[in-house]
Amino acid sequence: MDERTGEVLAAAVLTDRVGWAAGLVSGMAANLLARHWNCADVDVLASGEDAGGRALPSNAWMALRRLGWTIAPAEGVKVNDRIVRMAQEQAGRVLRAAKWRADLTAGILTTWPGDPDRRTAEEWDATREAVPGGQYLPSNVIKSRTRHVTAFVRKAGRMPLDVFEMEAAPRIARMLLLSACDGQQATIERADEPGRALLRLQLPTRPDPASYKDWTWVACPITLPPTVPADAVIHLPTLRVTGGQVRADLAYTHAVPGTRRTGHTSALGVDWGLNTLLSAGAARLHDDGQTTALGSGGQFRAAGVLARQHRLRRLSEHLHTKADHLNGSRQETNSTP
Repeated sequence: MDERTGEVLAAAVLTDRVGWAAGLVSGMAANLLARHWNCADVDVLASGEDAGGRALPSNAWMALRRLGWTIAPAEGVKVNDRIVRMAQEQAGRVLRAAKWRADLTAGILTTWPGDPDRRTAEEWDATREAVPGGQYLPSNVIKSRTRHVTAFVRKAGRMPLDVFEMEAAPRIARMLLLSACDGQQATIERADEPGRALLRLQLPTRPDPASYKDWTWVACPITLPPTVPADAVIHLPTLRVTGGQVRADLAYTHAVPGTRRTGHTSALGVDWGLNTLLSAGAARLHDDGQTTALGSGGQFRAAGVLARQHRLRRLSEHLHTKADHLNGSRQETNSTP
């Protein structure tokens, strides 16, 4: 319901208005990300300290503001500061996540092997030593990143400087990270009915709001899933438009009993392997000393997903080989007198 007019909004109208707000946020986040998509800025953010040596806040939007990395909407568009916060939060999370890929690529480039398709044992050791946590990194991760570098060399004719030269800034998802906001942009509270909550947030009435009058408060009732305990404290969700509907990714906090070191009567065992990724089973210890299984256990097999991944990889390699062959044939034809 639009609180200014009292009008009950149709689902399609709510979807449009959330989509307009998400579009404003993602546009600013993409511009901010493009400005700082480089090794120097990512290292500064990952260092955890500002220019004065003070620790950066854990919230990404606060860290970016401490560093002076600001953004503004397009000319003629009016948004409040909380909309800018969501854009900074989203861009900051992506930049922080890029640090691992940057360090991995840097370690591979500094220990580039003589034959990228077949490293020696000494070259493997050197690469793992240069990559943070490389001793525990699966070999296929290093091989995949090596193929990425090799593809760049074939295209550019030289080695890349870093991962940011090989990869363009990723696309920004259209969503609203309301956790970066406060009560001036969004609030949520439980309703009088069990299993219900009321989300209130400011949304634009047009795709390009020209003033604060183009923003109104909208009250959105939410049905909580049964997995949310009745005494849990619910937090501002993340809103996204999926399949023409607005979805809310809701976080909550609830108290759990303290963990005891002894006296347990139920246990859960989980094991992982290659053929079956995860296998789990529960057991209970009875007063007479006997242990019985609870149910038949469960398994998670990733064979189908991995098979599809392997098929797509083989198809990609086949298409790249075919494209290289066609390009080579075309060059030979052009050079023939």
